[in-house]
Amino acid sequence: MEFSHLFSPIRINSMNLKNRIVMTAMHLGYTPEGEVTDRLIDFYTARAEGGVGLIVVGGCPVDEYGGMPSMIGIYHDRFIPGLERLTKAVKERGAAIGAQLYQAGRYTHSSMIGGRKPFSSSAVRSKLTGETPRALELDEIPQVQESFIEAALRAKRAGFDAVEILGSAGYLISQFLSPITNRREDRYGGSLENRMRFGLEVIQKVREAVGPEYPIIVRVAGNDFMQGGNTNREAGLFASQAEKAGADLINVTGGWHETRVPQLTMGVPRKAYVYLAQGIKSAVSVPVLASNRINDPGAAEEILRDGSADMVTMARGLIADPDLPRKARDGKQDLIYRCVACNQGCFDSIFQGRPAACLVNPVAGREGEVEPEQAVRPRKILVIGGGPAGLKAACTASERGHRVTLMEREGRLGGQLLLNRLIPGRGEMETVALDLISNLEEMGVEIFLKKEADEPFVREMNPDAVVVATGAGPIVPDIPGIRGPNVVQAWDLLTGRASTGKRVVIVGGNAVGLETALYLAHIGTLSPEVLHFLMISGAESVETLRALLNRGIKEVTVVEMTKKAGNDIGLTTRWTVMGELKRLGVRIMTETRAVGMGEDGLQVERNGQVELLTADTIVMAAGSRPENALVEKLKGLVPEVVVVGDAKTPRNALAAIREGFEAGLGL
Repeated sequence: MEFSHLFSPIRINSMNLKNRIVMTAMHLGYTPEGEVTDRLIDFYTARAEGGVGLIVVGGCPVDEYGGMPSMIGIYHDRFIPGLERLTKAVKERGAAIGAQLYQAGRYTHSSMIGGRKPFSSSAVRSKLTGETPRALELDEIPQVQESFIEAALRAKRAGFDAVEILGSAGYLISQFLSPITNRREDRYGGSLENRMRFGLEVIQKVREAVGPEYPIIVRVAGNDFMQGGNTNREAGLFASQAEKAGADLINVTGGWHETRVPQLTMGVPRKAYVYLAQGIKSAVSVPVLASNRINDPGAAEEILRDGSADMVTMARGLIADPDLPRKARDGKQDLIYRCVACNQGCFDSIFQGRPAACLVNPVAGREGEVEPEQAVRPRKILVIGGGPAGLKAACTASERGHRVTLMEREGRLGGQLLLNRLIPGRGEMETVALDLISNLEEMGVEIFLKKEADEPFVREMNPDAVVVATGAGPIVPDIPGIRGPNVVQAWDLLTGRASTGKRVVIVGGNAVGLETALYLAHIGTLSPEVLHFLMISGAESVETLRALLNRGIKEVTVVEMTKKAGNDIGLTTRWTVMGELKRLGVRIMTETRAVGMGEDGLQVERNGQVELLTADTIVMAAGSRPENALVEKLKGLVPEVVVVGDAKTPRNALAAIREGFEAGLGL
């Protein structure tokens, strides 16, 4: 595919960019004290070397009252020397760099700012923090705006090529813009014109301070996706006025952090929110930047070619593969490791107070310490198991110059990643396997499918080291009747080796159990293609179509022993899974224990009482156990045996791929 639009230059005021790819701001947790660190510089210089046109870092709090201590500080002159190191390093490697000016308003946790009460447009409780901010007094507003001005001037002094004023996601400027959070009765509240005033004054004052030629980006929510909030219409009006106030580029993203409409999870279709950028583009004459779920250069090229936007963001796509632009430019797009919006390493880590990582890129955030280097002495390596851990081990070892053979007993590579193919909203997990396989084939790794790694084969091959990545198998608990004909394993169901009747009870409310419930509950609902056809044809009423979307042909119940289902699903994904299950009518019974199985269904004990859940099929999702019996047989046969992934201890794909990578590094 040609990428003539993606790699065409563009000028934003005085800033010349070599291509249309932007790595937008995101919190990484690499600056624990707010000071620029070598870790942050190493992370961003890798992306600059990979060919991105513009990097925007941040959020960078403009004061001490609207951020977190671990964010990139720009609210004091003491941060300038570190910021200068960052901008110099990035620009020396061919990318432009901007700083996002951040003030969270009521999204600030009081514990993060020394127990002080956060401020906002009005005293409206935040669902995100559970706290109620204080309303800014009229005479305080110029002081807050001055913080933006001073931060912008520091950014310019530190060598940033541009600043981005954050007016999206429910942060302070959004809070002034929205009738939900702005209850003011002065000139900053009431009408849309008044609600826009605070943000427009910030833009105008920053423009006056930095001069006419310094680029100013404004990030807006193309739709707040909040009941009673601003839509794309109001966003377009604000963007139009922002242009008049001095904005050179409008960066369009989706809704607030409080919205119940998913923005960045895997269930969001790729390019889902490009229409928001289209709406803003029709309202302004400056360039528009499209955001959210654009992880592939082909999709990006289509957006630009069609005229939906002038530039595209690939923020998490560049965490996953810093060389994405270079690979696309050089015609090697098949070798890109694509972001699949799993959220396991990035958002889930941040919400748990840990630095950002990446499922598909174990080097992310560790660029200065774990880059693969060529092996001093190439060795013959046998990798047994073609799941995520084995695939990554084989890739890493081969990249380092070892001679690698990979064996998989099934007919396809991918392991448990392939279980996601049938699960609505999880299908992109297969992409992780496909990208690893493409890179294995490019490196010439020898691959055997449908072959067991028995002792004779290992003896004949005589490898210098073996990586055991044989994965895990399902746990079969000791429950009466579990061997009955109406009992199936969730894994067999998701691989197409088993089927169910109409009434289904799933034993186990873990990730596998809930995702199996999603798969089953979706059977019989309308596909996107059929929905589109029926909608444009006027074949059914909207009410009928909604009903057909929300109910399938299976009656699904999930039984979980603990107080909470889905404990092993990441925080930023779990709420979407639970919402989908509720929408589809799946019944979830917690603190309920399976005690017996029969032709009529599942016997459970709940609140000290035993009851029968009538079912045609019982699906077991009781967890997994490592399959590593081969390890003992290999000892004495080969000089080195390394066990990785679920064969070591069953966990998630992030842990499996990281272990496979580290095994490849250590060989």
